[in-house]
Amino acid sequence: MFSSQTSSFQDSIDVEEKDEFDSEDIAGYSQKTQLNCYYTIYLYQGTSLTLIDSSLPSEAEPELRTYISRRLSKGALLGGMGNIATVELSLPEQAVGCYCCLLEQERSPEQPDADGNGYVICFMGGSEKGLNLFRLELDKYVQGLQSSLQTPELQNLETEVRPYLSRWYEESVMHIHRVVQLVQCNISFLLHAALSHTHVEVINADERTKADVSRFIKAASLQGLSQQDTTTASLCKAMSEDTQSDLTVDCSTSPPTLTNTVSNRFCDGWIQAFLNAAERCNPFLLRQILENFKLKAIHDMNSLKRFVRQAEMSHYALFRCCQFLRGCGNGDVLLQNARAEHSDLPEACNIIAVLDEFLSEQAEA
Repeated sequence: MFSSQTSSFQDSIDVEEKDEFDSEDIAGYSQKTQLNCYYTIYLYQGTSLTLIDSSLPSEAEPELRTYISRRLSKGALLGGMGNIATVELSLPEQAVGCYCCLLEQERSPEQPDADGNGYVICFMGGSEKGLNLFRLELDKYVQGLQSSLQTPELQNLETEVRPYLSRWYEESVMHIHRVVQLVQCNISFLLHAALSHTHVEVINADERTKADVSRFIKAASLQGLSQQDTTTASLCKAMSEDTQSDLTVDCSTSPPTLTNTVSNRFCDGWIQAFLNAAERCNPFLLRQILENFKLKAIHDMNSLKRFVRQAEMSHYALFRCCQFLRGCGNGDVLLQNARAEHSDLPEACNIIAVLDEFLSEQAEA
């Protein structure tokens, strides 16, 4: 039983690294190499596209414009919602992932019925699959440009718009990599804090580092992973009611000093996968590993819920619960969740109390 659980756990860490990302995203990466990335912004008026600025080679930009025009004519670009696809351009990479978003201008009182006016922003780099992992970040980053796009002349192109567009990859994709590089083996403490909704305070650091850690915690948490699953809300409730010390990351030392650290075997088991991907400087693989981490946690939460229901009718099922908690390595987080979710069910609460006592005895032993 334990060997099969261990094998399943290792498979969940390794599967994307071995298969999906080998040829497409890992190839060409090294510790000190960053992929080429590009941006383009067009003014969109009626049915025409006018180039405002681009970092693409001159021969590649008209090809992109033709592609975007086709997408617009088919109604494939909706205002404020990014669209990601693979495009073939005259680039060293030939085929690249392309994120496109139409930012519609607010309609003026003088032209309330004006339609189709706005800007099309495109980010290119990596693969379609890789960019899809960062869709939410890219959407948010493009929205941050809205206030700078007030007039068609874009007199702030040099001072605001171009610098902002040129940082899209660093700001929207590389933050997870920077956090792993920052804390190294201590990444397990951040993973546990994210699962347990423990507040993380970063001190003696610049604003970008604070924002990076905050975004990492949000990305690693289970919030919003499944609309049909109530475990996230239950876990939030359980942890907010539980008195825990904040995890503090003090960046006055190198590497940072972490205090009030808590981890478990489950989180520790993912350390090497994160470090390996960070060493390859592959932010897409890092994000996929993070998604696998969350999916495995959700799977174990659902398994425990099923075992607890069965244990109400079977002593053998209770034994299986104990074995499962001992094998999964994430018992503290799972039981916090289960306690909150079954708080109004006395029979289930009794079972959880027995499991809690079992885990405590195991820890002491």
